[in-house]
Amino acid sequence: MHETTTLLVEVGALLFLLGLLGRLSRRIGLSPIPLYLLAGLAFGHGGVLELTASEEFFAVGAEIGVILLLVMLGLEYSANELVGNLRASAPAGLIDALLNALPGAAFALLLGWGWVAAAVLGGITWISSSGVIAKMLGDLGRLGNRETPVILSILVIEDLAMAFYLPLVTALLAGVGLVKGGVSLGVAVLTVVVVLVVAIRYSRGISKAMSADDPEALLLGVLGMTLLVAGIAAKLQVSAAVGAFLVGIALSGPVAHHATQLLTPLRDLFAAVFFVFFGLVTDPRDIPPVLLPALALAIVTMSTKTLTGYLAARRAGIAEPGRWRAGLTLVPRGEFSIVIAGLAVAAGSVEPQLAALATAYVLITVVTGPMVARLPDFGWFKQWLRRRAAVQRTRPATVPD
Repeated sequence: MHETTTLLVEVGALLFLLGLLGRLSRRIGLSPIPLYLLAGLAFGHGGVLELTASEEFFAVGAEIGVILLLVMLGLEYSANELVGNLRASAPAGLIDALLNALPGAAFALLLGWGWVAAAVLGGITWISSSGVIAKMLGDLGRLGNRETPVILSILVIEDLAMAFYLPLVTALLAGVGLVKGGVSLGVAVLTVVVVLVVAIRYSRGISKAMSADDPEALLLGVLGMTLLVAGIAAKLQVSAAVGAFLVGIALSGPVAHHATQLLTPLRDLFAAVFFVFFGLVTDPRDIPPVLLPALALAIVTMSTKTLTGYLAARRAGIAEPGRWRAGLTLVPRGEFSIVIAGLAVAAGSVEPQLAALATAYVLITVVTGPMVARLPDFGWFKQWLRRRAAVQRTRPATVPD
């Protein structure tokens, strides 16, 4: 009984604080994500006041938060839009991997950590945070923007790539044989294909099984199906985020519209829990020794990720402001980067400092990401774009020999 009482006090106090921080962030025109992270740091391991009874609650809530963020994104788009965007963005996915994984791998080699650590750190710097970016798009009111499908396509390609990467890096860290690693990879690929086919081919039947006229039944049905599919996907070494996103894609029409309205408050609650938990499990004392290397790596890979989004949006015919919005929105890394670092630490076969470096790196990108994503909305940035466009118009065309 005492543990339950303590849990209620800790959860209640922290959620109330988050409410105040959310209100403050909107007053000053800032995304609440950095404030949620700082709250987690203040009350987590090594913080000002450590909350212990509620850590398990926030761990489960954080998982649900990512799942809800992704299913809500999926509800915004149809299966045909997904397939079309994935096909169009496949080259951007390749550029994304090259521009953002290679700097991390090279950084590990420069530090003398070896090839296994290079494969791990390359994954950490490669994958953007679907959860953070989904929250940012909603906070900034950009879900309907022309560049948003380009952003989502890159995120989905990255999450699907994780279905290949995670089994391989797990096998590499464990030193298992080629056959066992190949089996894990095959199961992951098969799961992705099955879920994708079901989402595309049977979306109407899935929507018909839900009733848009009964809010309670619709909420329970959609939430239950999303958690079920995400859990099965995670069990089979596939991203739970991919499973949740495809559930959202599979729902259409009035069902998708009403589900969005019903799930929005739940998404906001558990998304806040996700960001707080990230701070709770981070010990601030581990960050100072690796802060400068993490900052250098963050500057390089935030630039390469911005270039990735810019090139992808330009290829899709998006105007200059939208290209910058796409690039700057992709900056944050998050849940997958921490998962990859956790696998490496659990295996015990890489440099111990890698975990602290990954934590500092992710915190830098997550805190600065929502801030830089707002740059295209400022007047001075728009003026700079107009001057840039004017210079390009007056520049003489190159005359071929």
